[in-house]
This record gives sequence, C-alpha cells and structure tokens, in this order.
Amino acid sequence: MTSDGIVANEAIRAAWDSYRVLEKRTPASEREQARQRVKTTMDCVGREEVARGTVFLVGVLTGFLIAEPPAGGERLDPLNDLIPAVIRRLPSFELADPEQVPMVTGVLMAAAMGMDTVAWRDGFGLIPAKEALAHSFVLWLLADLFDSLAEKPGAIDRLLRETFETLDSEDR
Repeated sequence: MTSDGIVANEAIRAAWDSYRVLEKRTPASEREQARQRVKTTMDCVGREEVARGTVFLVGVLTGFLIAEPPAGGERLDPLNDLIPAVIRRLPSFELADPEQVPMVTGVLMAAAMGMDTVAWRDGFGLIPAKEALAHSFVLWLLADLFDSLAEKPGAIDRLLRETFETLDSEDR
C-alpha cells in the first residue's frame, strides 16, 4: 500500500476492469480479458491495492456526477440525490454485505466533500474483501447512473477507456 492516497496505475485500471466484468454489456471475450487482467494485477500488486483503485474511481465518478452532470443535465445534490440513489440500489447485488454500507457511504461522502477518497479510506486500515466487493458494486452503480443521465449506455466506459489509452500513449 502506498501512502498519501496514491494508488498504483495498474490497480486503477484493474478496478475499472472489475466494473467491466460486472457490466452485462461487456462482450464475453472482453469480459474474460478483463477478468484475466484483474487476476494478473492482483497477483502483482495485491487485492488491497486494486480495492484502493476502486475507492479512487468511486471518488472520480462521484466528482463527475456532482460537478459536471452528463449531457449538461441538472446538477445532482450529493446528500439528497446521489448518495441515497446509490445506497438504495446496493442491496440489489445479492453479494453486497449490508455491514459494509457505512464505509461505502463514508467514501461517497468523502468524495462529495471533495476529499481524497483513498486517503480518507486508508485512515481506517486495510480494506477487507467484503468491503472491496461492496465498493465494486458502488462503482458499477455510479457508472450506471452516469450512463442513465447521459442517456448513452456505455458512455462512462468509453470515456474511461479513452482516458487510459491517452495515458498509455503519453507514457510511450
């Protein structure tokens, strides 16, 4: 684990790949490739770092939804609209552990307040597996909300994959 809210780049990408594994619109071959990249990254940097990558992306998507609603829509109020909408839908994931709701809500609140979500979460120690899974579900819910508001299925996936591709080309 790094300090000061810094997350390994490959962990952030693996966190997004975890979203792609959950997303039904991801073609089967791409889903399998994403699953393999997640496994390889977890073997390389650890499950904990990938979980921190997910917390980072929860912060990024929350920031997008609050600051710049998709398609120029109405700004979401984090306390009345965004956080309740996400938390209400979390139980729709059968594997979501209700005991993780306070921590994932805290991460969403930290993001809504403009805080570094990773540094905030790091203050509570290592991320247990059940909590990491809950953060993955929250990431999917935020992505789904973004796509719904944009009225373009897959919009956030395209945006983030283009961002990763741009970063890859700048690294060369």
